[in-house]
Amino acid sequence: MQGVFFYYKNGNMELILIFLVVIFAAALTVPAGFGLSTIMTPIVLLMMPPHEAVAVVGVVHGIHNGAKYISLREYVDVDAVKHYGIWLVIGALIGSVLNNSVPQKPLLIIIGAFLIVLPLLTMSEKWTNYKIPESNDRIGGFGSGFMGGLSGHQGALRAMFLSRRLKDKMNYAATASVLALSVDITRVPVYFFFRYENMAEYFELTIILVLAALIGVDVGKKWLKSMKNSVVHNLVMLGIIISGLFYLKEGLNL
Repeated sequence: MQGVFFYYKNGNMELILIFLVVIFAAALTVPAGFGLSTIMTPIVLLMMPPHEAVAVVGVVHGIHNGAKYISLREYVDVDAVKHYGIWLVIGALIGSVLNNSVPQKPLLIIIGAFLIVLPLLTMSEKWTNYKIPESNDRIGGFGSGFMGGLSGHQGALRAMFLSRRLKDKMNYAATASVLALSVDITRVPVYFFFRYENMAEYFELTIILVLAALIGVDVGKKWLKSMKNSVVHNLVMLGIIISGLFYLKEGLNL
């Protein structure tokens, strides 16, 4: 509770700043299809221990993705959901169960390096004969769910594979929300089972973050409709590489 008391004790400016940052992050992740956990987690870590931070961000992330799905449900690609969904859920269940016992830093280093190299390989396909096999989608689905359950960092790995399959910006954003929601529905109950009392201490802060995330959905949908497909694709690729650098930094303690 010390972190929450710090913010209340020093007035409302810090909470207002956090509220605005989460709105921006939630809006940005509508077209990008990921990034809310990556942006929110460092902020929430200022106010609570790591495992509670992953759990609280998971709750906000789930409600945010539920709202995105409701807003964009007509654009969901059902075939892609079926293709990825089962592997995401299996990975998320295993990752969330192991959340308290598996060291995350080595995994962040591996995933970070993967997220930097793979987009570069994708962008080089026009100059080389290398192509990422679609059969690896199962690996991407499982890995995304596993990392989501373990540390909350699920979106960049999923986007790497999903953006190859869905070129239309509306299909991509809508389907990404369903897949992310599948992971959240799987992992959040596990967090509640192990850490309900700890999470309850941050109930008020969680509500504030949820409200900011819901506002961000409306803003992000407007951004999405005004963007070109190519802009969204480039945003996704850039976001994946930045996420990879962030994971490497976290894993190496730089």
